[in-house]
Amino acid sequence: MRVVIVTESFPPDINGVAHCAQQTARHLAARGHDPLVIAPAAAGADSCDAAAPCHVVRVPSLPLPGYPQVRVALPSRRVAAAITAHRADIVHLASPFVLGVRGMAAAARLGLPAVAVYQTDLAGYARTYVGAGEGTAWRRIRAVHRAADRTLAPSTAALRDLEEHGVERVRLWPRGVETTRFRPELRDEELRRTLAPAGELIVGYVGRLAPEKHIELLSGVCGLPGVRVVVVGDGPSETSLRAALPGAVFLGRRTGDDLARIFASLDVFAHTGPYETFCQTVQEAMASGLPVIAPAAGGPLDLVAHGRTGLLVQPHSADAVRAAVAALAADPAMRRAYGQAGLAAVEGRTWAAVGDMLLDHYAEVLGARTAVAA
Repeated sequence: MRVVIVTESFPPDINGVAHCAQQTARHLAARGHDPLVIAPAAAGADSCDAAAPCHVVRVPSLPLPGYPQVRVALPSRRVAAAITAHRADIVHLASPFVLGVRGMAAAARLGLPAVAVYQTDLAGYARTYVGAGEGTAWRRIRAVHRAADRTLAPSTAALRDLEEHGVERVRLWPRGVETTRFRPELRDEELRRTLAPAGELIVGYVGRLAPEKHIELLSGVCGLPGVRVVVVGDGPSETSLRAALPGAVFLGRRTGDDLARIFASLDVFAHTGPYETFCQTVQEAMASGLPVIAPAAGGPLDLVAHGRTGLLVQPHSADAVRAAVAALAADPAMRRAYGQAGLAAVEGRTWAAVGDMLLDHYAEVLGARTAVAA
């Protein structure tokens, strides 16, 4: 099967969309299919693309004003030309918004089926950055996803949101986790001594440092006795967060085995963003054997079993986050039990298993197209 993946982000970018697109391409190639990726150009992409699982076509792009880590594709004929040259059987649109719109238009002109993967809560971002514009964001989302043969939502909350806003033909497609990379055995006592010299309980956040993540909600945790907050990631909010989180350790962007070692060396993982359509770092924390604290909203509702693998807390509440950390800090047995249950919960959620689910979606879409043509 010849598949073109049109994605708004791809490595060297570090985010959920880029990671999922890369894993998808890798799985397709491993299963003997022929994927092609179309993505915005990014600094350092040429060297990174040499290690990509398939050929990558880069489209000219510009950094998003105020958030240079995010690249926005410019108008280009390369999208339609690349889809045509690849002789695609199906077009996969990863979090379509700008580049994905062009991919959808090209697929429609060429009469190709398209599967659109919903991954970004654009309405939530509009609330965060603009204070308005949710309606406009949903109109954009509907226009793209209604044109697709099928929309894949990563969580039941995301699926419900899409259906409530008029998007049809939606199915559930979750995300995998690299359980061979993220595992408890990587716990590093020397690293722990470096991060918490006084032997404090280490509470970690991993992800982009951006306003929509609301990492400032960890401010109360910084005041808990015997607790050290560790922040992993970069982004436009770093300067303000350093001021908002006194005593926190900022490790910057970390990837691969280095990131896995950090995960395993934490005691508690805390995620604060209320606009997650899935939340991959929660799965990586669970695979690392950690108890998880996350807002009772969006993707974490599917991932965290409250009172069994972690604690779901009121979104936007620093007091709720602080209370949850305090409860886990006071009960080592609870931390161990939640961590063990979380590890068991993600067993089998491999990218190979999730990738095969995607292939089933492709087959159903192609089969429906064939039936209509007949």
